[in-house]
Order: sequence, then C-alpha cells, then structure tokens
Amino acid sequence: MKTFILFVLLFAFFQGQACTVIVAGKKATVDGSVLNSHTDAGADCRIRVVPGQKFAKDAKAPVYYGIQRVDLPLNDNGKILGYIPQVEQTFTYFQSAYSHINEYELCIGESTLSQRPELQVDLGEGEQIMTVEQAMIFALQRCKTADTALELITSLMEQYGFLPSCGPESECLTIADPEKIWVLELFSVGKGWKAGSGKPGVIWAAQRVPDDHVAIIPNWSIIKEIDLSKPDYFKASANYMQVAIDSGWYAPESGQPFIWQDIYAPTPREWATNRFWLFATTFAPSTAPMKSRKTQNPFDNLNQYIQFVEPLSVYPFSFKPEKPVSVKDFMDFQRSTFSGTIYDKENDAAWYYPGKDNKLVKSKLATPFPSGETQKLMKTTRRRAVARVDGEYGMVAQLRAGMPKGIGGIYWVFQDNAYTSPYLPIFTGVTHIPEVYSTYDPKQYTDNSVRWAIDFVDNLLYLNWQDGKKDLNDARTPLESNFFKRNTEIEKEYAELYQKNPKKAAELLNKYTQECADAVMDTYVRLRNTLITKYTNNKMR
Repeated sequence: MKTFILFVLLFAFFQGQACTVIVAGKKATVDGSVLNSHTDAGADCRIRVVPGQKFAKDAKAPVYYGIQRVDLPLNDNGKILGYIPQVEQTFTYFQSAYSHINEYELCIGESTLSQRPELQVDLGEGEQIMTVEQAMIFALQRCKTADTALELITSLMEQYGFLPSCGPESECLTIADPEKIWVLELFSVGKGWKAGSGKPGVIWAAQRVPDDHVAIIPNWSIIKEIDLSKPDYFKASANYMQVAIDSGWYAPESGQPFIWQDIYAPTPREWATNRFWLFATTFAPSTAPMKSRKTQNPFDNLNQYIQFVEPLSVYPFSFKPEKPVSVKDFMDFQRSTFSGTIYDKENDAAWYYPGKDNKLVKSKLATPFPSGETQKLMKTTRRRAVARVDGEYGMVAQLRAGMPKGIGGIYWVFQDNAYTSPYLPIFTGVTHIPEVYSTYDPKQYTDNSVRWAIDFVDNLLYLNWQDGKKDLNDARTPLESNFFKRNTEIEKEYAELYQKNPKKAAELLNKYTQECADAVMDTYVRLRNTLITKYTNNKMR
C-alpha cells in the first residue's frame, strides 16, 4: 500500500504542476463556439470510450484512487477508497488520466494550483476520498451542462472531502458547455477532516467567464474578489471566508477586501507568472499590463535587470481578446516555447559558438527542451514553457451550440508533446477510439502506439533540432489542414445521414476517426524515417 501511494504521489506531483488551461467564451471566438483546453494532462494518455449504462436503484458507484496511472491495465482505475450512490442512467464519456468530455459536449479541463501548507493533505491523513479526476468522471457520467456539473462536483467535494492527487496541492477545473464556462478552484481543508463532522471537506469558489472573454490558468489561482450577490457569475462554499478568518489569514475589521487569490495561494513563482504574461501579450498585446519581454539577444535570459517579478494583481481574472480567437490559435499557444523572449531556451547563449570572423553561430542542436543533464552541462537555467517534452497528452475542445448531437463537440487530442504532436479530431458522437490512441506502455516500445510514434520523432529531433523542426512542420501542417477541411465535409455527411439512419451516422464518425488516426501514424512513421536518414549520427563531422 505504501509503495502504491508513493508511486501515485510522485508521478502526480511532477506531472500535475505542469498543466496550462486556456478558455474562450462563445462571443470571443471566430465561430461562436466555446473553447476549453488542457495541456500536460497526466500519465495515462490512453483515450477510450466508456459507454453510458443503466443501474439498479440501490446500486453504488466506487470512488477510485489511481485513475491517472498508466502502469495499470486499460480499465483498471486503481484502489477503491469508498462508494457513493449510483444513478440509474449514466452518459457516454471519453476516459483518460483526466477525463475531459462526454456525449453532450460537457467538457472539463484541469490545472493543479499551489496552496498554503496548512491546507495540504495526502491520502490517509484524513477521511477525504474525492480526487478531481474521479469527480470529473462522475460529472461527465451524470451531467449535461456546466451548471449541473459545477453543482455536482462541489457537492461531492463537500460531502466526501477533496483529496489532492497531484502532490498535496489544490486544483482548478474549467467546466464548460456550448453556452458557458465556470472556473472552479478547490482548496483542501488540511489533515484530520472527518466525514461526519458536519464541516465541508473542501474550500471552493467559482467564477463564470464572460462570454466575450478569454482566461488562462497556469497552475495558479485566478479568482480575486467574490461577489455572491451575483449568483450568475459567482458561487462559493459556505466556509470560503470563514476558514481564512479562523486561521488568522484575513480580518474583516481591517477594512481590506477579501481577495481569494491572495489569501489561499502562496507567493507566486515565475513558472506561473511567465505564462500569465505570455497569454496577455498573445491575445491582448496592446493592453498587456507588463513591459515587453521580447528579445533576440541570447544573453538576455541571464540579465536580471530586465526580468520582472510582477504582482498577480496586474492580471485580470479574464479579459476580452483584441480579435476573435480560433481552435488553431489555442493549438499554437499550447505549442509555445516562449520563442523570441527572455524565457526562450532555444535561443540560450550556451547554444552559440564562435564561427568565421568570430561571429556567433547557433548550434544545430539548439532546442527549447534541453534535458536536465544538458542544462547542467550548459550551466544554464531551466524555464517553464507551455509546451513540454514530457507533456503526456492534452486537448482543445470545440463546443458548438445548435449543431446535431454527435458532431457539435470536437475533442482535438494531442499525444506526448504539443510542440511535436498533431491534433486528432474526435467528434463527441464517436463510439470507438482507434487502438493506436488507446495503446501505450511507457516501459515497452511498440509500433501500434501513437504516443510512441510521436515520442520517437521527438527524440530524433535532438540530432538536429534546427533543421529537423522544419521537416516536422512540413509533414504536420498539411496533415492538420486536411483534418480541418475534412471535418466540414464529415459534418455535412453526418447531418444528412443521421436523418435517415443514426446508427450509420455513428459508424461514419468512427470510420473517419480511424482514417485520421491512420494518417497520423503513417505521417509520423515516414517522418521518423526522414529524420533518421537525414540526421543520423553516421553523418556527423
């Protein structure tokens, strides 16, 4: 048991502190869709469909601990910590480490937050049993809308206790449907909580993102002042302020406003503030609150005089983008490595060497993802980018109102590293996931796994990153462009076929998903062969 707990906590801590979530309301996008997303989404990148089921009235649903584990068999969710009442009918959803979306276009993203040490708790240090990944599954099985999912998740957390599973840290969920987005932040209540104590097992607050706004959660709290007189935009647990008062973190008599972000989150760190800055300068550059951090000087990442440490108060909860955003914009952001800024590790001074006439030459090996050993050898700093070489998997969800059920939602999934991977479109009416996207064993390479195919390419890029990334883009760009084009054609075919034969319409979506998955595998096997042929170390001089 101790070994099991240690394994789960170790991989969850290192992966959970890595995810970036960005969202966009329906009036902030080019096509009127709501966008939700999640990067670095945990170890179990295997995507599979869990069909809806019917249960007896007195049935119980198990509460698992270990859902994120990729070392377990595909349908093994780990240890059972307890049970809650089951519902008579569940909905079909797509399961992975963090299950994101269901057949009704309800979509949930996740980003681990930091919290005060006094609130931290691990498995066995109290009677809490409800992890966010388990609560996400219950919501996807039982809810059709963001409102009902928010109500269910918070009630489960209050009754059964919020159990952090990414180290002892707190969590944020972005709960979205085709109409709205809620940002839900969950802080734990520390050690020793008892299920029958009458006290909520969580401290939570939720704020709705305005329809014409975008927002980012870069592993940090973003909710500030809470106005419960506006229930359409703010909700919170009964103890949201009282815990802070009882702990001496807030005094109402001080006359100071209650700022949720300041009170429950500790001092911010650069791996969060740099992503706040990047998001603001990407989607509202003329109104970005901080000075530019762009540079082409490879020595600027060592210059402390141009590296700001700003207060989080300069970044709003959400803001209106300067122009409508698209799915492609979200994909580009997820692939960001801070290129052309002081955080750009691909332009680190250590990659340069004297060439002819003593002019600096950038090494072909220069990569935005130097390994830990490379960093030590280069004697350089580590920077937290949005894209990560050990990202596991992630997604952008496109949620569209007024579309026929089955094609309204598109679950765009990437495997491994967003920088290297293509995005596979999966319509929410799909009932079968291609085997190559549900197969992955980190301990054994296989040829029938997209994750391994992309990882293979990712590793070969290190032979000559500067030239190899051009080969990557040359192969991936037409692949994804064709997906976007074919999606429109498939939607039209589905809408016409569904009126005559819903079963055949579902088969059309399954067939299309398989075709896309086959195209990904074929493209990345050919790309693998290209890279090893062009940049094999047999040609090194």
